[in-house]
Amino acid sequence: MISVCIATYNGEKYIKEQLDSILTQIDLNDEVVISDDSSTDKTIEIIEKYNDSRIKIYKNNKFRNPIYNFENTLIKCSGDIIFLSDQDDIWPENKVVDYMGKLKEYDVVFSNVNLFKKDVNKTKELFVLENNNKGLVKNILKNHCIGATMAFKKELLGMVLPFPKYIPMHDIWIYSLGSIFGKTFYFNKPYLYYRRHGNNVTNTGVKTTNSLFVIMKNRLLLLFVVFMRVIKICLK
Repeated sequence: MISVCIATYNGEKYIKEQLDSILTQIDLNDEVVISDDSSTDKTIEIIEKYNDSRIKIYKNNKFRNPIYNFENTLIKCSGDIIFLSDQDDIWPENKVVDYMGKLKEYDVVFSNVNLFKKDVNKTKELFVLENNNKGLVKNILKNHCIGATMAFKKELLGMVLPFPKYIPMHDIWIYSLGSIFGKTFYFNKPYLYYRRHGNNVTNTGVKTTNSLFVIMKNRLLLLFVVFMRVIKICLK
């Protein structure tokens, strides 16, 4: 069983296009778990119009934080394989099939992305060097594991949940533990159309506005919480 986890907030402009690209690739016994952080637009209305039993939506949450909104989807999901998805991207055809093939051997799979703004036919690959984003240290220094490209086995949930208080984003947290306790695979081929529209939560594909001090502080905090979680897991 596959669980696709989506954290939504005021995503009315793009959520339908994203759901359409996902629902055509999963089976009737799979699920799409959506946690909505109290959207004030028509996001919920659009989702409920699908009237699809695979869609499980949890409304009226007040996290005010995309990290913990995503955590809620992971708490609620029940699949053997978990795919992460943003609300405003598009999945290319065969993403699920190709990922499932790799997940027979690997514990975490992620990929390159095609960046686009308005026209999905005009894209640019985010990463140009093959295998440029493998390795724990490399990804802690600069995160190349984009959460919206990730899929992993449910066994990892017991390690990553609950999320610690201080992590820069959920993707690097999940990847870090997955790379320590499992095997990771990176597709250099893009398996996501990543939409840049000016209101993205993350700065993927654009230059960060964070100062060097903030970047270093976040990296040190991440190293600390990863170390503490590894110790906790090893002592069980």
